[in-house]
Amino acid sequence: MRLLGAAHPGPALAVTVLAGLLAGAVGLGAGAVVLVVAAVLTGQLSIGWSNDLIDLPRDRAVGRTDKPLVSGEIGVRAIQVACGLALVATVPLSLALGWAAGLVQLLHVAAGWVYNLGAKATVLSWAPYAVAFGALPAFVSLAAGERPPVWFAVAGALLGVGAHVVNVLPDLADDEATGVRGLPHRLGPRWCPPVAVGVLVAAAVVVVLAAPVEPVGLAVATLAVTAVLAVAALATQGRTPFRIAVVMALVDVGVLVWSR
Repeated sequence: MRLLGAAHPGPALAVTVLAGLLAGAVGLGAGAVVLVVAAVLTGQLSIGWSNDLIDLPRDRAVGRTDKPLVSGEIGVRAIQVACGLALVATVPLSLALGWAAGLVQLLHVAAGWVYNLGAKATVLSWAPYAVAFGALPAFVSLAAGERPPVWFAVAGALLGVGAHVVNVLPDLADDEATGVRGLPHRLGPRWCPPVAVGVLVAAAVVVVLAAPVEPVGLAVATLAVTAVLAVAALATQGRTPFRIAVVMALVDVGVLVWSR
């Protein structure tokens, strides 16, 4: 459990579940769905473990004892081995779904690593999230032998950027204290919530308009639920806005499943 605790299990599980739902939505068989889930999960685990390894000096500097590596509950070597194995495993698992799909999935994983390796501290911190979340639905579409529509990637990218902003919110002060100044840090705690919510709502609008969603009542209900969740995200603090962002993404995926 300590090993998984260092892999950012919440975000990793959320992205993996989204990938699995998308795989079912595009009509992949059970075996292919398992491959999609395995490829995404191993990639996400490698991203999560590498994040804690790379951030260890900064986390120690600000006393992040909630992290197993900082508290000493697990050693650096164990995380390094687990991270390496996950990264190696995600390559054949991704490519097993076809070269095009596999390369897009590996782009998804690479974007996460780029973020960890330094992009998070720049004004372009949002870009790896946009690429990763935009690549995810494209990967699933290609795995099903379909050409991914542009709006698929656009909606995914918007969800990624929104998730990035709300995920960073609780750590703004600690990050700035160690020299990390990504886009959310430059926006500040006042502007991050409305920007994140605006982007997440825009993702829902893209899905509803482009899917297209029928009947009209479902489209209206989707936008209404999205609006309620957006208000809830603005009214809450800590990790709750990120959890709400995940729910918003699940609503979008649910609409996609229905529309197909």
